[in-house]
Amino acid sequence: MSGILFPGVEAPDLRVMSFNIRRRFDRVTWPPADRWPTRKQRLREFLSATRPHLLGSQEAMPDQARWVRDSLGSSYGYLGAGRGKDRGGEGTPLFYDRDRIAVDDWRQVALSDTPDVPGSTGWGNAIPRIAVISHLRDRATGARFTFVNTHFDAFSRRARRRSATWLHDLVAAQDGPLLFTADVNAHVRSSELAAMFAGGLLVDTWSYAPVRRTAEWGTFNNYAAPRVGARRIDALLATPDVGVRAVGIDPRPTGTQWPSDHLPVQAVVRIPGATSS
Repeated sequence: MSGILFPGVEAPDLRVMSFNIRRRFDRVTWPPADRWPTRKQRLREFLSATRPHLLGSQEAMPDQARWVRDSLGSSYGYLGAGRGKDRGGEGTPLFYDRDRIAVDDWRQVALSDTPDVPGSTGWGNAIPRIAVISHLRDRATGARFTFVNTHFDAFSRRARRRSATWLHDLVAAQDGPLLFTADVNAHVRSSELAAMFAGGLLVDTWSYAPVRRTAEWGTFNNYAAPRVGARRIDALLATPDVGVRAVGIDPRPTGTQWPSDHLPVQAVVRIPGATSS
């Protein structure tokens, strides 16, 4: 794949991506564009060309998470397990370039009133929802920051509103820069998600960036031609101290088709903090 949105990103800047890679379904009657055996090579081509320093993914089954890691390259690791009681099944793994990013600590929580109980629900979400919360260090600059990746519920507005409040409270309780990636399953700036931005603790990088490399495409195109003005349901947020350099939503297929039913959202950011490791 040629013509990536943000080529040549070097320290102190970081290339960050949020990408729902679409859960693998094995039904033979599934539409051809959605079949994992036919689209996984498109995903590999896209990721191996783009190679973000940080990638928050959603809907990744264990074998898909390994495929993403291998597609990114041998320098990449990932954090996160499945959302089930046995920590199996679909997850929201966070991928990072180990040459650039060091992991100080991380944990996975359920989006529920019992966050430490795997597989728990309770905010209106019948399906378990999880978040990966990591504390990272930029090896090139020494800057430390938090990176959170999750997937809000697709069916319950109440669950999404409660998840937005959870995120606000999480940011309010921690110190230092923070990045957030997610499929939030509603327009990023919708009223049901307003709690994410309460008090100005988080900003929408799309609105905050001085440079937008693309139009504001709807991010759930479902393998059809993307549309400007459709819902932007894939979020890439940051605390206001993060320097957002540029953003973009890549609408282009890889070859003749898209690797997922979502479009990847990307940003170039600069984490404040130390200037040397």
